[in-house]
Amino acid sequence: MRRESLPRLYPIVDASFFPGSAEILAFAHQLTAAGCRFLQYRNKSGSARTMLEHSRQLREAFDNSVQLIMNDRPDLCLAADFNGVHVGQDDLSPEAVRVIIGPDRWLGVSTHNPEQLSEADLTSADYLAIGPVFATISKEKPDPVIGLDGVRRARSLTGKPLVAIGGITRANAASVIEAGADSLAVISDLLKEPRKSAEEFFRVLG
Repeated sequence: MRRESLPRLYPIVDASFFPGSAEILAFAHQLTAAGCRFLQYRNKSGSARTMLEHSRQLREAFDNSVQLIMNDRPDLCLAADFNGVHVGQDDLSPEAVRVIIGPDRWLGVSTHNPEQLSEADLTSADYLAIGPVFATISKEKPDPVIGLDGVRRARSLTGKPLVAIGGITRANAASVIEAGADSLAVISDLLKEPRKSAEEFFRVLG
């Protein structure tokens, strides 16, 4: 299992918000210019060919100081030489993914309630995500909002690094960290002026 700590800010580069690879790369460059060193690439509707093209461009653009995480697809993680995979409840099991990616890459698992989190805690996942903390627009059919109490409950159930996700903004970020999250996964509140927004997140998070 990996022992590095997660950064406070964990941006998700969601391809659905961008017309093409040039815009995805520009967004990612803005985030890394602000100091982000951990990025997840997510594409829920693109073909495997498109996802691999985007991913290889991201890998080529950034050196080893930026950890790149693939959403859902361990096969594309290997093909693009990403640093890890993040899977949801409807994807391959964490242990199946671990067999594919090996012991040295990051493995994250999304959970949405105490039962899922407790189950994921028993796997070889390096970190667990919990959410949605607040209402979110980035998913068509989001799970029920858990609120800050849900983050506190999750914190009490695992010693693994905890990533909070769902409706997190610069206005509420500090409260989510105070509730027990180690890291905040953010999509929407980074889309406008990404470098400036990320820098403001870092100032809020200290």
